[in-house]
Amino acid sequence: MPDSGKRYLIIKLIMLVMLGAIVYRLFNLQIVNGVQYNEAAHERLVSNIVAKAPRGEILDRYGVPLVTNKVGYSVVMQDVGLSDEEENGVIYSLLDSMISTGGVYYNELPISDYPYEFIFQDENDDGYTSDERAAWFEGNKYLNKGITPDMSAEQVMEAYKDIYGIDRSLNEYMQKQVIVVRYGADTHGMTATVSYTVADDIDVETVTRIKENQSRLKGVSIINSYVREYAQPGLASHILGRTGVISREEYEEHSDEGYGYNDIIGKQGIEKWAESYLRGRDGTVGSVMDVDEKTNKVSTDPVPGNYVVLTLDSELQRVTEESLEKNIKSIRASGSNGRGNDCDAGAAVTIDIHTGDVLSLASYPSYDLSKFYEEYQENLENSATPFVNRAVSGLYSPGSTFKPLTAIAAIQTGNLTIDEIINDEGIYRYYQDYQPTCWIWNEYQLTHGPQNLTAALENSCNYYFYEAGRRTGISALDEYASKFGLGEFSGIELEEESAGHMATPEYKKSVEKSITSQSWFDGDTLQAAIGQSYSLFTPVQLANYAATIANSGKRYKVNLIKSIRSSVDGSVIKEFRPEVEASVDMTPEVLNAVKDGMKRVVDEGSASSIFSNYAIPIGGKTGTAQVGNGSNNAIFIAFAPFDDPEIAVAVVLEHGVRGTNAGNVAKDIFDAYFKLDQVTPQPVQSGEPAPLPTANPVVQNGLVR
Repeated sequence: MPDSGKRYLIIKLIMLVMLGAIVYRLFNLQIVNGVQYNEAAHERLVSNIVAKAPRGEILDRYGVPLVTNKVGYSVVMQDVGLSDEEENGVIYSLLDSMISTGGVYYNELPISDYPYEFIFQDENDDGYTSDERAAWFEGNKYLNKGITPDMSAEQVMEAYKDIYGIDRSLNEYMQKQVIVVRYGADTHGMTATVSYTVADDIDVETVTRIKENQSRLKGVSIINSYVREYAQPGLASHILGRTGVISREEYEEHSDEGYGYNDIIGKQGIEKWAESYLRGRDGTVGSVMDVDEKTNKVSTDPVPGNYVVLTLDSELQRVTEESLEKNIKSIRASGSNGRGNDCDAGAAVTIDIHTGDVLSLASYPSYDLSKFYEEYQENLENSATPFVNRAVSGLYSPGSTFKPLTAIAAIQTGNLTIDEIINDEGIYRYYQDYQPTCWIWNEYQLTHGPQNLTAALENSCNYYFYEAGRRTGISALDEYASKFGLGEFSGIELEEESAGHMATPEYKKSVEKSITSQSWFDGDTLQAAIGQSYSLFTPVQLANYAATIANSGKRYKVNLIKSIRSSVDGSVIKEFRPEVEASVDMTPEVLNAVKDGMKRVVDEGSASSIFSNYAIPIGGKTGTAQVGNGSNNAIFIAFAPFDDPEIAVAVVLEHGVRGTNAGNVAKDIFDAYFKLDQVTPQPVQSGEPAPLPTANPVVQNGLVR
């Protein structure tokens, strides 16, 4: 076949293949997917607006609302192609409108107002902000494009002024505020289609002022939104936690869960832990236009988030918070010369011993979630750190409240017997190179004399527990601390919880830097036995430890969540049932001896001045823990009623001088829980030492310790 014929044949084949492809495509369009494509051809999208779903409400154990929602107004911006100069002018006009009416806008730039300083938060509670600073620089959009990790806060601000083209003729304050909004828009990825939320929950006056200036505010809009509302502002703030606009890091973490750049997400507390339950499912409100230019609405309804029911008793929570504040202020006001005048913080926890449910959990000082942004700077600069939830994050030496555990460990391991008498000689001389003293020797040059277990607990006799601790050894003390949940995560549904730690040779070695101090000395064990040394526990652990004693050794996971309920019909989606974490083996004889000693602390010992003739019997233990600087910490653990316990309480007052002062808070909690008639309040004890006892020094009851 001639070459021309071959070429003609190839062309024909190519044309046949192309014709076949066209026929197949027409068949697919008209026959297989004809209906679908016909509808698409007759319709085009005109608008599609997200209909935000409200977050679920948070209720107390009795259904009392703690966090609800209200419809509010938000200010949003979009990129409309303005130059730096034009955009800065828009932001300046917007802020001028907002500031004039007291409006509050988001500020995520970790730099203070002039004079500029970095203000990073210690988000992982490691005691430092250097890691937060390093992470911020590493994730900065302009890293090595004008901003470098070695810069001071002032240098960073100067770099931002250049990057954003800030008008330096403005006063320093307004230059900073314009940068705050530009930084926020950058961080949240503002584009022509992705808006940035400048502010939420603005009032009507601010809305009016912004709309009056709308002609100068290109790209700025006011939209309706759902805003968190607090039924009892200031109550349980550390538990409830806050919400906020999703950060870049959070967006990247949750991007596959359907979050947008400006969605609201739980940042702390229950709002964060229960995010997957509280978050609703957004809907859409849109419209399409067909070929006849007829507009049809298409929408999907938003689905509200689920209700979270807490174990909290909101009334008991209120009493706990008020008592903490009242007693701390009273101690500070009556203290002098470093004996209580530095008392400025504390925490208290109440637990149902039969379930592990938290009935109240308070940290002082606190803050008001409804004014979080207005008061943010003031609270951030407060040296008493109101944002810290001391009940689950604060770490404290337990002091003498640890002595019941030392007794249990010593007897259960066979190193001590219940009725064995140990004679308090004032100075513990077992070791030649370390001879600690009993507290009564330090204060009065007296001794407690012969002590059995119950008497030693009543008198808080250091000498007795030095001997018990020496015989038992640090390994067994550590083992029993773990069984009682001390130095262990409690399981509470708050991500900011700290585990704490028991004093051990391993822990000492990890924190001591010098070679000579890394050894574990005999004296370390003696101090650990009386609740000092390296042992640091949280108030919620101390409350659960007291609950475990009251519950005959059964330790529950600590719960803050009772159930998750549907916001649609109220049905139970998930119920959180009590979980037993551990069971501590204790013979009835050991348990009764320890509990009797704790009852005598309240009836005749250090706490008798508070609970004298109290309406119900109580078991408790005071603790006074030495700290590096300032007055001693005050600690008190207790359970009630003594014969048939229902609740356990732990109270810690920073620089509260002595354990009896913490007992006053516990009394207020018991009064409220058991609905007892109010009696004449006992005065908060001052920082002065107890008067010299006149009774036989061998039987020292009623001394404050």
